[in-house]
Amino acid sequence: MKFETIRHDIDGVDTVIKVIGEGPAVLALHGAATIEGYEWARGLADRFRIYLPFHPGFGESGPAPHICGMQDLIVHNLRLVASLGLDRPHLVGHSMGGWMAAEMAVVAGERFARLVLNAPAGLNHPDHRATDVSKVPPNELPQYLAHRTEIALRYFPGGALAPSPDDFLATRAKEGEALSNIRKCHGVGHPNLGRWLSRIPNETLLFWGEKDRVAPASQAAVWARAIPSSRIHIVPDVGHLALQEDPACVAALGDFLANST
Repeated sequence: MKFETIRHDIDGVDTVIKVIGEGPAVLALHGAATIEGYEWARGLADRFRIYLPFHPGFGESGPAPHICGMQDLIVHNLRLVASLGLDRPHLVGHSMGGWMAAEMAVVAGERFARLVLNAPAGLNHPDHRATDVSKVPPNELPQYLAHRTEIALRYFPGGALAPSPDDFLATRAKEGEALSNIRKCHGVGHPNLGRWLSRIPNETLLFWGEKDRVAPASQAAVWARAIPSSRIHIVPDVGHLALQEDPACVAALGDFLANST
C-alpha cells in the first residue's frame, strides 16, 4: 500500500498531507521536526485511513511567516479538517503535535472522536521537566530520541532512512525557523494549558515510552489528572520515538482507536 500525497490551500498556506489506508479517519500530527518520517502509519493502514499533514513551514508544506504562536496552528488545523471533509476523525499527536492536539481538543473536542497524546509537549510542570532539545549537542540527539540509539540513527545523515546530508541540514534549518515562530508567544506550552485540559471531552490515551529522555514518562500522571476521560499506557524499554522503536506500540494505539463506540 502506497502513501498518497494531497495538497490543500489553507488560508494561503500550501499544506501537504500524506494519506494511507482505508477505514475510519485519523488525523496524525507530527512533532517539532519531521526527522522520523511517517512510515509508522503503515501499521494502521489495514484498519484506518490516516491523514498526516506537514505543519506550515515543516516538511513538504509551504512557509507561513505569519504564524506567531500555537493558536495559529490550532486554527490552521481546524480549517484543514473542514477542508478535508473529515467528520469526527480520531486525533493523534506526538510531542509538539501532542500539545497541538490537546489544545485542539480543548477548544473543539466535539469535532473529534478519540484522542491519543503520544509523549506530548506543552505541560511544563516544575517537577517533571522536559529536555530542551535545542540545547542538546547534535551528535547526542539520537540518544535522546530513542532508547535504542540505532533506531534514531537510521534517520540521521549516514543512516539507512536518511536523506542526503545537505537535504537533512536544509530541512532542519527550515523547520527550525518555523518552530521559532510557534514559540514566539509562550515558548513550548501555554502557561495556562493545565487549567484548560479539563475541557477535553474525548476518551484520551496518554501514550509514553518509559525511557523517554525528551519528555519524561512521569508527566503522564499529570496529564491524566487533568483530563477527565483519560488512561495511561507506558511502554517499557522505548524512548521518545516509541512508534518507531517497537511496532507493537502502533498496534496498541490502533487497538485504543478501534474500541471507540
